[in-house]
Amino acid sequence: MNSTESALKERIKELTCLHEVSSIIANTDFDLIEDTIKAITFSLKKAFQYPKKTEVLIRVEEMSIGTKEFEKDNFTLSSNIEIFNAPKGEILVRLHVSEKETLSFLKEEKLLLDNIALKIGALFERIEIQKNEASLKRQMEHADRLSILGEITAGIAHELNTPLANILGFGELLKEDLKTNKKATSDLDKIIQNAIFSREVVKKLMFFACEMPQEKELVNLIPNIKNAIKLLDASFKKEHVKYQLNIKEDELWLRADPIQLTQIIFNLLINAIYFSPKNSVVSIEASSTKKDVVLKISDEGVGFKIENLDKVFQPFFTTKPQGDGSGLGLSVVHGIVASHRGTIEAKNNTKKGATFIVRLPKE
Repeated sequence: MNSTESALKERIKELTCLHEVSSIIANTDFDLIEDTIKAITFSLKKAFQYPKKTEVLIRVEEMSIGTKEFEKDNFTLSSNIEIFNAPKGEILVRLHVSEKETLSFLKEEKLLLDNIALKIGALFERIEIQKNEASLKRQMEHADRLSILGEITAGIAHELNTPLANILGFGELLKEDLKTNKKATSDLDKIIQNAIFSREVVKKLMFFACEMPQEKELVNLIPNIKNAIKLLDASFKKEHVKYQLNIKEDELWLRADPIQLTQIIFNLLINAIYFSPKNSVVSIEASSTKKDVVLKISDEGVGFKIENLDKVFQPFFTTKPQGDGSGLGLSVVHGIVASHRGTIEAKNNTKKGATFIVRLPKE
């Protein structure tokens, strides 16, 4: 086989490997990630010039999977795996060469390895984003379900508190009376644990129904904003939306309930991300006046129809498609702001998008 045919054969192997790895990654079950990495190692092994003399090892964070364990030496080719621009692992390819052989890696093989490392890094970024999104989605679905109940929730919560307290009280008494009966005490433990769980649900229902007492304290708004952005980082990435933080002051102190303050920021940011087109920017500004702390969150979406501006904070009003929202997120924000003696305003931007302006008194 001449050199041209040999080179062509190697290029075909490399392209085949890239196609195989792309297919493997596209069909990845995130719960079986080790199987995916193992499949990639064997696909890479076949793509090298001397597959029988080649071993591949992929290390990502605490995971180490390969065709054979080995350590780096002079016959090892490597490429770093970066996840969100931070080195988190590497691909190692070792060529087993005897003293009589003068074998070496091709420069194209190094390019192939770098390409596969990028694909693996992107895969783990997707996994991380999905984990964050799943956690965030669970939180938001829970919050949304609770918000939908509105004022009715408060009544339900109050009605449930007394019987739950009775269940817990009598359950503990029975447990003491039946402490020699292991089967009975085991069943009672389940009753008590479920009653405790139900009581915690009631507490959350009361909180979202604004029936939980506010615990106001002196709060610096800036860390709350940054924490909310950090929690929503996966959502920003998924929707291909960037954010711009414009805060000139180092500290913005006000007296507020820190949990409810976070709820305001969180809901407004989620709303901005939802209505933002891809590759647009959500702007977050914070400043202060003599009496107030002012928060502005702007998007570059389509904005509001003029006739809808007066309805924005009405319960159950939404411009989202059916199933995408309850229409209570902004009304909950409005309620929290009002309970802090503040104001919230929605307006269209001059060019595109909308802005929410929250003013909260410092004292």
